[in-house]
Amino acid sequence: MASLNTLIAVCLIYVAFLFGVAFAAERAGIRGRAGWLLRSPLVYTLSLSIYCTAWTFYGAVGYAARSGLEYVTIYLGPSLVMIGWWWVLRRLVRIGRSHKVTSIADLISSRYGKSNTLAIVVTLMAVIGVTPYIALQLQSVTLSLSIFASAEGAATRIDSASSALWVAAGLALFTVLFGTRNLNANERHHGVVIAVAVEAVVKLVALLAVGIFVVWGVAGGLPQTLARIDASPIGTWQMQGSRWAALTVLSAAAFLCLPRMFQVMVVENDDERHLQIASWAFPLYLMLMSLFVVPIAVVGLDLLPPGSNPDLFVLSLPLSQGRDGLATLSFLGGFSSATSMVIVATLALSTMVSNHVVMPIWLTLRTGGATQSGDVRDVVIFARRVSILVIIALGYVYYRASGGSGALAAIGLISFAGVAQFLPVTLGGIFWRGATRMGALVGLGTGFGLWVYTMLLPGFGAGAILPAGVIDAGPWGISWLRPQALFGVEGLDPTVHAVLWSLALNSLSFVVVSLVTFPRPLERLQGAQFVNIFDHSGQARGWNASVAESEDLMIMAQRILGAAEAQSLFQSEARRQGLSGHLPEPTPKFVQGLERELAGSVGAATAHAMIGQIVGGTSVSVQDLMAVADESAQMLEYSSQLEAKSRELSQTAAQLREANEKLTELSLQKDAFLSQISHELRTPMTSIRAFSEILRDTEGLHPEEKTKYASIIHVETIRLTRLLDDLLDLSVLENGQVTLNRQSGALSDVLDHAITTAQASTDGRIAIRRSRGNEAVMLQTDLDRLSQVFINLITNAQKYCAADAPALTIDVARDGGAVVVDFIDNGSGIPAQARQVMFEKFSRLGLQDNKGAGLGLAICREIMHRLGGDVVYRTGTGGTAFRVILPQAQSLAAQ
Repeated sequence: MASLNTLIAVCLIYVAFLFGVAFAAERAGIRGRAGWLLRSPLVYTLSLSIYCTAWTFYGAVGYAARSGLEYVTIYLGPSLVMIGWWWVLRRLVRIGRSHKVTSIADLISSRYGKSNTLAIVVTLMAVIGVTPYIALQLQSVTLSLSIFASAEGAATRIDSASSALWVAAGLALFTVLFGTRNLNANERHHGVVIAVAVEAVVKLVALLAVGIFVVWGVAGGLPQTLARIDASPIGTWQMQGSRWAALTVLSAAAFLCLPRMFQVMVVENDDERHLQIASWAFPLYLMLMSLFVVPIAVVGLDLLPPGSNPDLFVLSLPLSQGRDGLATLSFLGGFSSATSMVIVATLALSTMVSNHVVMPIWLTLRTGGATQSGDVRDVVIFARRVSILVIIALGYVYYRASGGSGALAAIGLISFAGVAQFLPVTLGGIFWRGATRMGALVGLGTGFGLWVYTMLLPGFGAGAILPAGVIDAGPWGISWLRPQALFGVEGLDPTVHAVLWSLALNSLSFVVVSLVTFPRPLERLQGAQFVNIFDHSGQARGWNASVAESEDLMIMAQRILGAAEAQSLFQSEARRQGLSGHLPEPTPKFVQGLERELAGSVGAATAHAMIGQIVGGTSVSVQDLMAVADESAQMLEYSSQLEAKSRELSQTAAQLREANEKLTELSLQKDAFLSQISHELRTPMTSIRAFSEILRDTEGLHPEEKTKYASIIHVETIRLTRLLDDLLDLSVLENGQVTLNRQSGALSDVLDHAITTAQASTDGRIAIRRSRGNEAVMLQTDLDRLSQVFINLITNAQKYCAADAPALTIDVARDGGAVVVDFIDNGSGIPAQARQVMFEKFSRLGLQDNKGAGLGLAICREIMHRLGGDVVYRTGTGGTAFRVILPQAQSLAAQ
């Protein structure tokens, strides 16, 4: 007899194995390896087996022992969906991929105008609806442990509450480790999916092994087994039509609407073509899972003592025959069924809670909204981890509140009926344009309220929550309000009654309210996109953003996507637009794409709210308007041309406004320059004239005074010469008359010379930080001119960095085919309004203490253009940052 300690040890080894599998898959996914396995249709099909929980593994046998062949409805509904509704699943997957949907709450809220109110309602309904199912899994594990304990004898007893608590804690730990390690832009979790696929194989092998043993090892063969079935009440075909229909619809609806099923079927889907294989492979899997249910139930009723729990026949039969190894395998199968469900369900629910409850509250409480400093990624991940703990804790509380009693199938049906309330608004949303947000809210509220009143609360038993008098006579003695006989309809099975009224009134309310309410423009646009998803795969709306908001969008994207991914996204768009900087023009198309990327991490509704806080207004593209209006193809083409012309005119107008602003600024800078240059010329000339006259007209000057006055004249002459040199230098560069002296040299030597020269001409008050290992690059260019650029940038940093402890970081790196040198100080940066003209002549950037003529940066730009490179201003670094770009032709090789 295998001891309970041995069983626990095997279980821990199995869990460690799953940890290893999940960890290896997670690492492979990050590194881009093993894609054929992680994205194979086989793994996708096996992940759908998350539908087969402890209810299916244990409860189906108990269901058959109590209700005959009615257990078939558990498998019939999903099979009909996979075979007959494949086109519906394909539509859902296409919508999920096109709109970066992260959960069923995200799907529903996105369809109905990205309403976060609707998302919160769906999330709370899902948490409440799935809680009994989590409790069912905890109950199944503790019951199976108790079977092993009772088999050891009376001396061995386990505390069910403690066992359930330890199991819940372990599941929470696994889910936190592999479900919330980072934010994935598509909310895909390769480690979890591979672990679920492995568990799918384990539970199938375990159930088949027990079935084969029962048929050929206990019953004596297939003929003897069939004879036992014929002689058993289970073999009598008894079919209550209303109950079979209700349970088939219920299981089909749950298959589509359970958060865990939506997670693996839609969110984790990498290729919608996988549905083609899953459409026949998953029903085959269900058939194999149900193959030996009746034989196990019949033999268990014949051989096991009266009063034995039929839910545990899968374990009890091997133990009764002394097959400890098979019993252990069976336990692992049931354990896999329970744990995989809890892990994926809590993962899906935690995503919904963090995206649609925590993040909106966090955004509301933050005074700075989406642009305020802080790491949104940390907030989201922390919220999901806490949500996982709370959700599993709710399942444990439900388990304790219900006393851990009741048939597993009965508990499962309660959850199925709860999540089935999502079906009308989901199907209506993807097939009916007229469905409205208000209709969805009323329909969900009506259906969910009826489910709670007619099924969830009575499920605790009379007097537990609802008083016995309410169940028997109705509230306040109103008999037609009895939970199990609403509107005076009596004689129906309680499950059929609850499903009928909740889904019927849910659908009716949804349709009626949608007909009498008018959808908002965004609802109509989203509705057109969802209904015509195969014609319109983009988002149904656009944004109007200004150039000034581009940097705010970058900051927000860095906080959610991470600095590297966000910068890569923005830089690639800037290159696509033909811009030299790091920030692209925030066109409606780009901001729309950015919203889709953010939606993959925080959900569509939250991403919409965060973009809205920065951008503020929305615009509608012509294609989306045509999808709503459903006009003819000729009108669509004509309107597209008008929209293109309008967009072109808008861009031209914007460029003209920008050019006008730039010319105005340059005119002001020119006036300031003329005033400044006259001052710069007059001051040294005045000094030279004054002290020259003193030397000429004053007799008997002391030698020291003569030296002093002559030194002043000399210094002022140098100052005047430097100004004239700058003017002449810029003129030569602009006219293309400069002669380049190309030579070979090390970049590190050029930087050493520039730093020494710049610090010699100033007080050297700024600390310079370098990474010399990256500076080992040989150059073939005009080293003197390049050194002139470096000196100017270093000198500017020393003059104008206003930090308490000024520091300048010089960083050398490779960017594509070029060598780049970044000069980044820790100051306050250059004002946004000055960046457009900072490289123009006479521009002094509006700094009050800037006493120069405004030629330094203009000279730097001209020099770099003559050298075949460029110098640009970088944003998003926190201080003033310039990047000097040397093309590949100028850099020979890294040493």
